[in-house]
Amino acid sequence: MLPYDKILKQFSRDLRSNQTVAEELLWSHIRKKQLMGMQFYRQKPIAGYIADFYCAKAKLVIEIDGEIHNSIEAKQYDAIRDQVMLSLGLTVLRFTNSQVEASLVEVLAQIKNNLSSAV
Repeated sequence: MLPYDKILKQFSRDLRSNQTVAEELLWSHIRKKQLMGMQFYRQKPIAGYIADFYCAKAKLVIEIDGEIHNSIEAKQYDAIRDQVMLSLGLTVLRFTNSQVEASLVEVLAQIKNNLSSAV
C-alpha cells in the first residue's frame, strides 16, 4: 500500500464530485476496467498529493493538467510531485485538458501503451 496523508482523504472525495470536463471524459473511458481490464481509481491520495487517476497494478499515475499548470510555480511544483511519485516506483503520464478533449483516441493509446509495458 502506498503512503498517503490522511488529511487529503476528504479533499479527494470533494475533487471526485467536481471533476473537470476532461477528467470526466477520460474517466468515462477508463472506469470499470474498460481499458485493458485494468482497475483505475480517481483522485487517489498518494504520499502528500492527490493523483487524478491511478492504476495500482501498472503503477501508473495519470494527471490531467489545466491552464493553471502553465505557470512557473506550478511547473516547479509538478516536477517535485512527479519526483516523489517516481521515488515510489510509479510512472506519471501528463496530459492537458485540451489533449484529452481534442485527441482522446491518442491519449487512450498512450495510456494503453504504458499499461502494456507495465504488466
